[in-house]
Amino acid sequence: MKNILYSLLILLLFASCSKYQKILKSTDLNFKFDKAVMYYEKADYNRALPLFEELSTAFRGSAKAEEVNYYYAYCHYSLGEYLMAAYLFETYAQTYPNGKHTEECQYISAYCYYLLSPIYKLDSKNTYKAINHLQLFTNLYPKSERVEKCNQLIDELREKLAKKAFHNAKQYYTTQYHKSAIIALKNVLLDFPGSKYEEEIYFLIVESSFELAKNSISTKKQERLENTIDAYNDFAERYPASKLLKQAENTHQKTLKLIETLKQS
Repeated sequence: MKNILYSLLILLLFASCSKYQKILKSTDLNFKFDKAVMYYEKADYNRALPLFEELSTAFRGSAKAEEVNYYYAYCHYSLGEYLMAAYLFETYAQTYPNGKHTEECQYISAYCYYLLSPIYKLDSKNTYKAINHLQLFTNLYPKSERVEKCNQLIDELREKLAKKAFHNAKQYYTTQYHKSAIIALKNVLLDFPGSKYEEEIYFLIVESSFELAKNSISTKKQERLENTIDAYNDFAERYPASKLLKQAENTHQKTLKLIETLKQS
């Protein structure tokens, strides 16, 4: 019985492949288009893709070209080929600025770059591309129902960039390059205002300022200790209930003692 079922399965598979080969070899473009759509609607993207790829050239300049290019882009998208899909969706939007799928394609192109955005530790190229394309969509279609989603995705991507920038800046602190740490931490504040890392950033600026001042030559020590006091006051004013405040206060007291020592010397 198992052998019979296996043989039937082989026959069905062979018949299916044979039928598909006939479709591929057919010179009837409308027939091919109908079959490509059929495969697409059955989520058989591996069979639909070669047909749409051929038809994208064969139907170029014709009335059906728009629909072919739309399906062709979605085949790549559905197969997880997001870079090619992003390119094809963007090409559709540029080729058919008034097409019935243009808004959708402009959005999905941006969303493809969002899907390509890697974890924060890796190259941020596609993260920036996603933000730029999502922002472009909101500019082109400010009344679209997709704008809210675009803004959510942009916030998520910017948070990823903020996380990368923060961890890079914190690495300077960890490796005791305190001058570089202060510069990098302040740049994170400028580039990503309102990020969830702000409290720790202001605290690390206090700590880095103190370490830099403590190890400075005598001609620079006074000024840098005063910078530490300013950094502490800024942190304490912004985060009076912070869990890090006690440690910052301890650094503040050490800074005051060093200033007093300098006055007595």
